[in-house]
Amino acid sequence: MDTDVAALRTLSDTGDFTDTLRVRASVGLRTFVAGALGWAPGWLRFLYWTRGVFARMLRTAHPVVRPGSGGMRPEDVPFTPGRRIGFFSVVEGVEDHHLLLAASDSHLAAYLAIVADGDDRYRMVTVIRYLHWTGRLYFLVIRPFHWLVVRGMARAGARGRWNT
Repeated sequence: MDTDVAALRTLSDTGDFTDTLRVRASVGLRTFVAGALGWAPGWLRFLYWTRGVFARMLRTAHPVVRPGSGGMRPEDVPFTPGRRIGFFSVVEGVEDHHLLLAASDSHLAAYLAIVADGDDRYRMVTVIRYLHWTGRLYFLVIRPFHWLVVRGMARAGARGRWNT
């Protein structure tokens, strides 16, 4: 399977931070995405609440972020550009291949790609672009939690659970 995603390559080349997590999962892309984006344990909800407080302290515009996709089912995962999944917007999607999502605040833009690499392998790629000096400071503070969050999302996606 061709694993090249041109838009992701462009973002990675111009991003300020790029991170990739590889995971094995014997579920389809839709199920993986629904599980990953629907994952919302209590500590993660608290972390996003704390993020909102910190963003207000920096006086940055920020959307209210509530992790979890509201129990989205795999068949409800959109691949159409402009459609929403939680606080993300779909940038690009190809059924059974990849889904590229974006979320933007006044201080940074974040991109998440979930790519099916075949043979039950997935890549979760995060790209961050700083839009203002506060974006760099903001991400410096939240970066230690980034790996925990993405790893938890990957595990939930691999389990194929979308109502957790």
